[in-house]
Order: sequence, then C-alpha cells, then structure tokens
Amino acid sequence: MNAIELQRIANERRADAVTMITRARTGHTGGAMSCLDVLTCLFYDVKRPQDHFLLSKGHSVEGYWAILADLGYFPKEDLRTFSQAGSPLIGHPNNKVPGVEVCTGALGHGLPVGVGMALAAKRTGTDANVYVIMGDGEQAEGSIWEAAMAGANYHLDNLFAVVDRNGLQISGPTEKVMALDDLAAKWRAFGWDVVEADGNDMQALLNYYHGNHPEGKPHLLLAHTVKGKGLPFAENRAEWHHHVPNEEQLQQAYEALGVKGVEWA
Repeated sequence: MNAIELQRIANERRADAVTMITRARTGHTGGAMSCLDVLTCLFYDVKRPQDHFLLSKGHSVEGYWAILADLGYFPKEDLRTFSQAGSPLIGHPNNKVPGVEVCTGALGHGLPVGVGMALAAKRTGTDANVYVIMGDGEQAEGSIWEAAMAGANYHLDNLFAVVDRNGLQISGPTEKVMALDDLAAKWRAFGWDVVEADGNDMQALLNYYHGNHPEGKPHLLLAHTVKGKGLPFAENRAEWHHHVPNEEQLQQAYEALGVKGVEWA
C-alpha cells in the first residue's frame, strides 16, 4: 500500500480515536495520536499473520481499538462502548478482545514480553517477527533496559521495537522529568540496530520497514513524533496526555483530519 493511502487510513483512525475519547469523556488523546502512523503502517502494510504485536505504551490504546475494528476483529459499533461499564474495550489493551495477544498497561512490560516471544520464535524455528511500540517516558523503566540487554544477547533480529519519541509525558517534557539525552546512542550501546526517522511521515516509515535490516541484532526505530498529531488544539501540549476534547474541538479535529465524521458514532 502506498504512503498516500496509508495516511488517509491513519487520519480516519485518528477520527475514530478522538470520537471514542470525546464520547467516553476519558482517554489518552496525545499519545494515541502520536503513534497512529506507526500503528497504521504496521497493521495495514507490514505485519504478517504469523507476526506478533505488543502495544507496550498501553495507555495509547484508542488508535489500536480503532484499527482492530476497521480490520474486522470486532464490529465497529463496539467502539461506542469504549471505557463503559462491562465493555472489554477498556483504557489499555485487553486480551479478551480479538487481535490482542497480551494485556499491557503498566509501563515497561511490553518489550520484555516481546523479547520472550522473539526468543521462542527463534528456538522453535518459527518465521515470525515481533513488533513492540514503547513510549519515550517509558524509557525510565528499568525493565526496558533489562529487555534491551537480553534482546542483544540472544541476537533477536526478528524483534522490531519502536520508541514513540514525542518528547512529552504526563508530567511534562521527558528531558525535565527524566532526561533521556542521546537515546539512539544508548540503544546502540546496548547492542541494537538503531534508525531514527520521522514517525509521522508515512513514506519514511515504509522506507524503514521495507529496507534492509542487519542480521544478528534486534532493531529499534526511534520515531520522532508530535504528541497530539493531527489535532491543532492538542499538538505538542503535555496537558493533552490525558485530556478530553469538547464537541467543538471534535468538529475541529474532523476538519483538520479531512473527514466528515465517523459512521459508527
């Protein structure tokens, strides 16, 4: 699929996600928007049936739910129940929902599980890649670096991790909360193949995933993104980590994303 078509899909899923958040009056708007281009590229172009995916930054689940619904894992109408009592579509990935393999939410868990999956695939001779999306605030978790060390130790070149580097977390800029400094250099020092790219540029993402990847090392995409991407009122604003649009802002979002609305709502 080409970059233009994938970008159209990503913006439609952004519209779904921001609608879910507005209707439910809860959700993680900023982070869901920043990683949606990577999610779209993976699910509509890169990921094969035998591959595995983990959203380690589980609080950004709204885009994940929107994609799974669009791909037919469950009816789109179920998006109306997001964060409602009794709904499996809760505020973090839930493996009771088709298409979700592992529950995530507590930061730092996704990459260690991904390392285990990739190692199991290697040892059983399974042709499977493992894809993991992490947040940049999540890099403060010690379990991330234990997993990074293990991934390199076992030469897991079937493991593809992403850091959604939007520079903001719930408490403010990452460099003020827990400075990450030269994050690419840190991952390289842990033995990973590291590429930096614009994580909101669909062609750049396609170039990365369809490019050559060295054997014998796990892979990290340091994806430079914009928190709240696509929503003019939320872009690059830390307060939109967990903030809910009003109806006027929802209409502004539709206009900015180039959509007329969402049918399921």
